[in-house]
Amino acid sequence: MNRVGKRENDETLIEMGPANDGEETNGPLFENISSTDSELPGNSELEAALRLLNWPHVVGTASSGFEGLSTTETTLLISDLQGKTGRRFKLFLKQRLRIDKRHQSKDSIFFRDGVRRIDFILAYVDDPKIEGEKKVERRREFENNLAKAGLELETEDKKESENGKTYFVKIHAPWEVLTTYAEVLNIKMPIKENDIPCAVETPFNWVAWPFRLPEIVMHPEPDYFTAPFSKERQELYLIDDENTFFSPSVRNRIVFYILTRCPYGTEEGKKKFGIKRLINNGTYSAAYPLHDCQYWRKANDPKCENERYTLYREWARFPRFFKEQPLDLIRKYYGERIGIYFAWLGFYTEMLFFAAVVGSICFLYGAFTMNENMSSREICEPSIGGEIIMCPLCDIKCDYWRLNSTCETSEYSHLFDNVATLFFAIFMGIWVTLFLEFWKRRQARLEYEWDLVDFEEEQQQLQLRPEYEAKCTQKRKNPVTQELELIKRKSLHEYGKLSLLYFGVLFWISLIIASMIAVIVYRLAVYAAFASIMENTQTLQPIRGLLTPQLATSVTASFLNFVIIMILNFLYERIAIWITDMEIPRTHFEYENRLTMKMFLFQFVNYYSSCFYVAFFKGKFVGYPGSYTYMFDRWRNEECDPAGCLIELTTQLTIIMAGKQIWGNIQEAFVPWIWNWWGRRKARNNPENLYGRWEQDHDLQNFGALGLFYEYLEMVIQFGFITLFVASFPLAPLLALMNNILEIRVDSWKLTTQFRRPVAAKAHSIGIWQEILNGMAILSVVTNAFIVAFTSDMIPRLVYYYAYSTESDSPMSGYINDSLSVFRISDFLEKNRPEENPGNFSTCRYRDYRYPPDHEKQYTHTMQFWHILAAKMAFIIIMEHVVFVVKFFVAWMIPDVPAEVKAKIKREKYLTQKILHEYELYKLKQKLCEGRTDASMEKVVMATEGKVELSELM
Repeated sequence: MNRVGKRENDETLIEMGPANDGEETNGPLFENISSTDSELPGNSELEAALRLLNWPHVVGTASSGFEGLSTTETTLLISDLQGKTGRRFKLFLKQRLRIDKRHQSKDSIFFRDGVRRIDFILAYVDDPKIEGEKKVERRREFENNLAKAGLELETEDKKESENGKTYFVKIHAPWEVLTTYAEVLNIKMPIKENDIPCAVETPFNWVAWPFRLPEIVMHPEPDYFTAPFSKERQELYLIDDENTFFSPSVRNRIVFYILTRCPYGTEEGKKKFGIKRLINNGTYSAAYPLHDCQYWRKANDPKCENERYTLYREWARFPRFFKEQPLDLIRKYYGERIGIYFAWLGFYTEMLFFAAVVGSICFLYGAFTMNENMSSREICEPSIGGEIIMCPLCDIKCDYWRLNSTCETSEYSHLFDNVATLFFAIFMGIWVTLFLEFWKRRQARLEYEWDLVDFEEEQQQLQLRPEYEAKCTQKRKNPVTQELELIKRKSLHEYGKLSLLYFGVLFWISLIIASMIAVIVYRLAVYAAFASIMENTQTLQPIRGLLTPQLATSVTASFLNFVIIMILNFLYERIAIWITDMEIPRTHFEYENRLTMKMFLFQFVNYYSSCFYVAFFKGKFVGYPGSYTYMFDRWRNEECDPAGCLIELTTQLTIIMAGKQIWGNIQEAFVPWIWNWWGRRKARNNPENLYGRWEQDHDLQNFGALGLFYEYLEMVIQFGFITLFVASFPLAPLLALMNNILEIRVDSWKLTTQFRRPVAAKAHSIGIWQEILNGMAILSVVTNAFIVAFTSDMIPRLVYYYAYSTESDSPMSGYINDSLSVFRISDFLEKNRPEENPGNFSTCRYRDYRYPPDHEKQYTHTMQFWHILAAKMAFIIIMEHVVFVVKFFVAWMIPDVPAEVKAKIKREKYLTQKILHEYELYKLKQKLCEGRTDASMEKVVMATEGKVELSELM
């Protein structure tokens, strides 16, 4: 009895007054202990004291730091110690008790009792200098309201934190709260194990064996029939253990729903609520759910699922790039919204494989037939291209030049400008349709497997944004549900504000167009400089054939354009978010759609404007020598290379696409890693038992509500590059495939190792991105048809081949000479005339179809020009109609939902209805058996029996 009494007193002393014995230490047990004694007792002294105090059974643990002692034994031992050695020993044991206490709560996902799971963490720094009292009052009110909502809280003092400044509030949702909000949120829970047989394996499944993951990783839990949760029917659900019935992702989703709607007071006459506002005003520094373990090793606690570790080992490492993705485990750990993104990204990457193979074959065809290309052979031939004198490419400063100086460029342009280009453009138009249609089928399977059927209708009302609810002052009756719902009336002032916001969007798009014009002006201004430098610099003579003034201008302008794109992206992202916040959309779905449309419209103009310029405008409005067209009456418009503008479009596309992908991967991988390394540099020296799970996650980066938005945006912009301009660059799908293989592992690695665990959220599809992809697929048919017709030389060559060729043995002989018009040098205007004419040339050639100077219609377009233009327009019309007919026929032939999925959905609805009706019938019969019977009760029983029979008939 005495010993027990002493133990209680000493425990109180230890917890309430540790300052008497020295500071707490973050290092080993014997380090940094402040004491009047210079040394801690040696092992022999400790063993003697233990024998004297009749503690022989722990004598053997003295040399090992008393690791075998429990907390209770340590406390009892403290109370028995006396004397100098006893004081020092007592100090050591108190220190050990304190660390023992820490060890029970650190690096754990449970409260100190080891039973209640931590569902969410709130972190804050108590800084009295910056609105200290106001923030303390907000936190007190907020946490009191959380407790009233049924949540259980436990606070870690700042003394326990690594930096000595941060408080951590641990939140646990008990069973009553979980069941209440599971019903509110209409969360589907299992009622019966799925009895539908799995698909039968085919004999060729062994081919896919090297790419598969273990079954326990791919399918971490059995498949169940589910029904929306109801508190009144709890015995209907498969509840084996209340602590594990709701998965951690469902638990943190419920807690976050409460946090976003919990009030914390009234300020300036307005009701304030929601954790988002508290984070924005600095009351809390972070709010996040916990990862279940460290990613590089399993947790010591057997109650931890270790799903993060499994995801890292099997998914988030690059050596696993050839393996399939564990989508069910991703969905279970991160929620359906992140799961559907990785499912889409993986499917998109798989489909890119086929496009990359065909594109590579087309490229190889161009490489193997390079020497057979008659156009480049004539350009490179000294007797043909070497004798053709071309007109100067700029005014006054530029000299006349020989056509064969572009020999290498013309040869390389054949890699992309050949007959295979036309085939690949048509193939990609069909590939896009197949990709989108097969994705709909894949998405339908996931909707069924992940219980997302009818999700949108059920969740629309539940997705009301707290910011919208705070602004609502009126209610109206919903014509469908006949229930009152919150509405926000827009005043004349708000309409005026929205008009200004939309004007801001137009202003930023205009700014992009202005920046594109600035790049065009740069191209026009530096072209003459490049031409002059390359002509007069002897050191550049060896590479003049490869690096022409056109190519040098295009490359530098592409890099400049890429830098401007990145800067404008950085600025506009913040503007778009601010504008969307000011609009106060009603639901999260509306918020994301509005932000998506603003960002995509901006990114579309930002990334693709320069490619549209090179593809459809450059070289089309040049004029001819003696009557050139000028921009702003100052800069002469650019001309295409004699071999065409397609090689310049390829250069532009390659630089912007590859540069964006490289920069994106650097941002996604290295930036979070550097920030986390910097944040953890102090904690790296601490023992792991003193560096709590909540602190470890707090030091990670925040994924944010818009984290997936940027991932989708990046992939959709890439999708535009490989579809809108693919006729100019058949290797674009191959580059995209290589990037996406890396992208999947980079995204999974950063999500698993570098970011806090995101709050689980539901999503039944990729949302508005599906409509954007459909729009780009239709636009890609038009752009590729125009690229083949107007940017490449395919149509002019075909017209010459069939209508103007005079050589039956070599139909394409003479094409280069036929495509170049003649200009008399004496007809130059003074502002155009070159300063020098060392060769005393009388005529020069330029790329166009115009009559020669001695013709009565001199310098006007020839009939061949109009034939070629008519052929181009006819080609565009025919190609568009053929591809569109095939696209719509393929889309009609492929159903959006597979037949077996439709059958499974019907089967599940039937079984669910039957089980629910049988349950109702059972409960009603119970009431009848208890004697509470009347006529109305019997009618209800009969009606319920009728429902059961009806469901069986259905």
